Amino acid sequence: MKINRLFGLLMILASAFLFVNCTSDPVPGPPGADGIDGIDGIDGTDGVDGTASCVSCHANSTREPIFEAFALSAHGAGGTFARGSRADCAQCHGSEGFIDYVTMGAIDTTGLLPNGVAPKYDPAMPVSCNTCHDSHRTFDFENDGPDYALRNPDPSDLVLAPSITIDFGDASNNCITCHQPRNSYEIPAINADGTYQVKSTRFGPHHGPQSTMLEGILGAEIAGMESYPARGSATHRTGSSCVQCHMGDAADVDEGGHSWAYVEALCIQCHGAVPGEANGFTADKNTLLALLNNVEGQAVLLDEDGDPVYDENGDLIPVEGTVTGILLPNGRSQYGIFSDVAAMAAWNYKTVDEDQSRGIHNPDYTKALLKNSIEALQND
Repeated sequence: MKINRLFGLLMILASAFLFVNCTSDPVPGPPGADGIDGIDGIDGTDGVDGTASCVSCHANSTREPIFEAFALSAHGAGGTFARGSRADCAQCHGSEGFIDYVTMGAIDTTGLLPNGVAPKYDPAMPVSCNTCHDSHRTFDFENDGPDYALRNPDPSDLVLAPSITIDFGDASNNCITCHQPRNSYEIPAINADGTYQVKSTRFGPHHGPQSTMLEGILGAEIAGMESYPARGSATHRTGSSCVQCHMGDAADVDEGGHSWAYVEALCIQCHGAVPGEANGFTADKNTLLALLNNVEGQAVLLDEDGDPVYDENGDLIPVEGTVTGILLPNGRSQYGIFSDVAAMAAWNYKTVDEDQSRGIHNPDYTKALLKNSIEALQND
């Protein structure tokens, strides 16, 4: 009996020993063979700091004036971002919407709410450095030129006319992304029945036709005494750019740089003075607006909230009576069915008004749009 007990005790000890060895790390084997050596890097230049090109832009002494100027700009002030949560506004009125639009080509409308708000962008995030800048495409600035890590330095196909591409070159292409007409109103033109239906109180190119005005396109080109200049022929287009005029070096942070206010010294350098507007701009614009305030159109059916009622084809329903003013004194448009000429003239007024350069971006194109619109309405 004692022998059996001793044998059992030895078996338990042996099992414990085996258990410990099975659950412990094994004894490592010999090291494996060495891998193939990688390719040697490029030798640095003796006496030159390898980070010098980075520091020239990213040092605090460089960035602080940029932050100060940005805070003075419309981009940095934040006043436009109240609309940035809406799917039809997010691409330009909020940081995340802009980034999605540039990188994915569209806004994320997942879970879109009845009021048009896209949950991903609610609340809208203000524009920041990261909105327009991401990663450098190249670090060979000497040969490739600085790309400023801009998200969209490539030519842009226009939202309102996808078959048209604008290429301002260098960093100015990033501006085109938002500074172009964006709403989906059809540009009015002479048509078979001679009418145009105004279905919105915000009819016209929406807020940003600066790039198309500089290029000299997308106005409603009514025939008249003034000829329209060739596309891309404006001096500010051929001899300058968005960046040169609006981001040039200046003594004060409230001009040029990231304030995007035009640099007065550059105006003086070319023009001898700072032009307040293109010749005759205000007078012609006021004349055109007065005519548009008095244009008569066909009244249409409205519901109890004052919104238009549409037929099965999506057209306005005419009713007895007329309305006066395709554009009202407050600058908004009025629901109604108007002549195609009146609609073209209203489009042109909104174009030069929303351009906000007082005709300076493209004086000849601005003059032709205003003068020919006035002439057409006076003869309509």
